[in-house]
Amino acid sequence: MNPHPLRFALASAALLGALTVKADPLRIAFADPVSSLDPQLNNHAGDRSVDLHFWDLLVENNHNALQPGLARSWRNLDPLTWEFSLRDDVKWQDGVPFTAKDVVFSYQRARQVPGSVATFAGYLRTVAEVVAKDDHTLVIKTSVPNPDLPLNLASVHIVSEHVGKTAATEDYNSGKALVGSGPYRFKSYLPGDRLEMVRNETYWGPKPTWEAVSYRYVNNAAARTAALLAGDVDVIDKVSVADLKRLKSADQVKVYAYPGLRVLLLQPSQRPGPNEFIRDNAGKPLAENPLRDARVRRALDLAINRQALVDRLLQGAASAADQWMPADTFGYNAALKPIPNDPAEAKRLLAEAGYPEGFQLTLHVPNDRYPQAPEVAQAVAQFWTRIGIKTQVDVVPWAVYASRAGKNEYAVSTLAWGNGTGEASYALVNVLASVDPQKGIGASNWGRYSNPQVDQALAAATAEFDPQKRAAILADAAAVVQGESGVLPLFHYQNVWAARKGLKVEPLSSDRTTATMVSPL
Repeated sequence: MNPHPLRFALASAALLGALTVKADPLRIAFADPVSSLDPQLNNHAGDRSVDLHFWDLLVENNHNALQPGLARSWRNLDPLTWEFSLRDDVKWQDGVPFTAKDVVFSYQRARQVPGSVATFAGYLRTVAEVVAKDDHTLVIKTSVPNPDLPLNLASVHIVSEHVGKTAATEDYNSGKALVGSGPYRFKSYLPGDRLEMVRNETYWGPKPTWEAVSYRYVNNAAARTAALLAGDVDVIDKVSVADLKRLKSADQVKVYAYPGLRVLLLQPSQRPGPNEFIRDNAGKPLAENPLRDARVRRALDLAINRQALVDRLLQGAASAADQWMPADTFGYNAALKPIPNDPAEAKRLLAEAGYPEGFQLTLHVPNDRYPQAPEVAQAVAQFWTRIGIKTQVDVVPWAVYASRAGKNEYAVSTLAWGNGTGEASYALVNVLASVDPQKGIGASNWGRYSNPQVDQALAAATAEFDPQKRAAILADAAAVVQGESGVLPLFHYQNVWAARKGLKVEPLSSDRTTATMVSPL
């Protein structure tokens, strides 16, 4: 079995018309900001795209199917015990052999990286013990039966013990500790600008196509499009819907669009007491948070015209969402009806909850993170204002936004959640479970949503080995969340890339952007 069916491409270049496609260097302009080159610091989209160039995983999850990575195979010895057979032909980029001790160290480190604001600990929440049986055999004991342990491990990168035990996050950012086992080697990094890398000629897997890669951060979608059309870059990700028509009509460009897993959702704060971003119609802070009332949250939900958002703002490059998972995925509840757009019922619920005249609210959204999110927030504000909740939008830089949203300071936060594992428990662990840092759950639950039924569903799904029963548990949790509007899902994005003609982009199941997804035609 090839552990990386999409990570590597053909090694030849192509000529189309007068346009020359150079094999090297490959120049990619990407949208998601990078907080660090430390692969275990933050579970952010930009960071994880970068990590895939330098680091490997014990188990790969491509197209929602598990495949060998640093582990050739694995087996469940009993409900609490897993054994992984590791590759014996892997070396770190400094020549030191990879062993099971590196995995033991990595899973210890990933739970407690100082300064993390989006921890990976949730993926390891059931891991009780990790033992190196020998250099190439790893045994993991879990605290509860967990059929999804291999899937969980497909999100935690493995770092070397001999380098990592004396390294801090700053050493990874400087490149000093960036000694990986992956397909590319670190060359240079200018935070907020670009990352330069070269092919790892001693890589244990198939030889990467590109000798050199220039990975450039360009947060403005129009600027990414302009750079591609001008020939300054070869590939761009997260193409703006405003540019789709222009790019599709350009002779020198090819657009690649794929169904996506990422959902854009709103998280109403359920913090008790007053909130500076929730006020009465006279502008005075309300003594209690009205968003703690499920009737108020339901009113917000019903006021939103999701199809209008998809048709008018996303121009069809998304699908309306009634739950956090898209259709035909594991844990999606097909019995749930679409959330209707019903302003009259929304007003009735507000009156029933004691707010017949509504109140004032501020909706927060980052300006440099999620495609079309500021425009969507403005539209949502109009929908809510029409039912009496006079809403203004505050658009802030991600660096400010992430900190305040993570502390539950906002009234309503905006989150684009990737659903990167392709199944519903990923969001349950990180977005919907009651916040518990000790257990590694709720790391992205910015609104502090909490429901014992949802927590119990997560526990039950974690321990259930029967796939049908597990899917039913997850589907029931989706019904609970929708029934009380714990979060407000808006739509699922398409994943859209554009490349110079002569290049092909074949993504993994998530919306990561890597050089290994790009090949010459």
